[in-house]
Amino acid sequence: MWQPEPDWVALPGGSGTSTVGVWRTALGGRPVVVKRLGAPAPGDPPALSDRSHAGYWRREADVLLTGVTTTTPGLRSASASVEEDDEGVTIVRDWVEDAASSGLFLALSLGRFAGAEIGRPTFLATSLLADRVARVARRGGWATLARTTVADVAEHLWNHRQRMLGLLDGLPQVPQHGDPTPHNVPGREDDDAIAIDWGTLGVGPVGGDLGYLSLSTREEFEPLLDAYVLGLPDGLADRDSVVLGAQIVAVYTALNRAEWALARVAGGEGALAGKYRHPAVAPHLRALQRTFGHMESLLQL
Repeated sequence: MWQPEPDWVALPGGSGTSTVGVWRTALGGRPVVVKRLGAPAPGDPPALSDRSHAGYWRREADVLLTGVTTTTPGLRSASASVEEDDEGVTIVRDWVEDAASSGLFLALSLGRFAGAEIGRPTFLATSLLADRVARVARRGGWATLARTTVADVAEHLWNHRQRMLGLLDGLPQVPQHGDPTPHNVPGREDDDAIAIDWGTLGVGPVGGDLGYLSLSTREEFEPLLDAYVLGLPDGLADRDSVVLGAQIVAVYTALNRAEWALARVAGGEGALAGKYRHPAVAPHLRALQRTFGHMESLLQL
């Protein structure tokens, strides 16, 4: 049975469905990160074995084995190796120092990455937001948000979710990282950003990565939009398409996260409103507030 070495230092980021753990250590004096992915077991959700699903268990390993993101423009992967066994996969990658990149640089990088040629390997995620919304639907939708001041807006957007997902499908489809937070894209090498987590690499609507990124940066949406559009290759998509893709992804991602966070604390004593400042909830509500302008735009569609 696979086990981490006793002297490895556990790192945050081991909460994924298939992620056994993440550790920092050194090999021959070289600082590295070890990530262990566990293979699906009998009774696990079928999505873990669906190569196109957002939750496919070994996508990051497949990305690194094929080298599909080794030289992509704007966003690249760090040097890594992959070892497989009957129980799962072990990824060993170089430690990536935090370059403290601005949101503008990351948005520019994601725009450039949207023009990358990555082919159509079968492990690419092809319906990231739809898969994430479907997971929420199986849990009852945004039931906790129905007890908040955004209840009416949330109900409207939930009832129209399939139409919004259809609008995303009609936009130009481009390579997307799928989870481009500053934590997952910490490094910088020359003019490119270096990402450390490729578990959601796929193809999706232009602007999708921008909307996701905008939930976790200091910068406001408009300058991020300008940077992303600047990075897009000429003729790939117009600005309105980028805005629509970013708005839908940002709004539905923020609402999904807020529902998840509130549902975790809703069962305790006291009114739900009294828990908005809970440290596990407040960041998600702040991100949700940043999308209010986007919500107004979507309500008019």
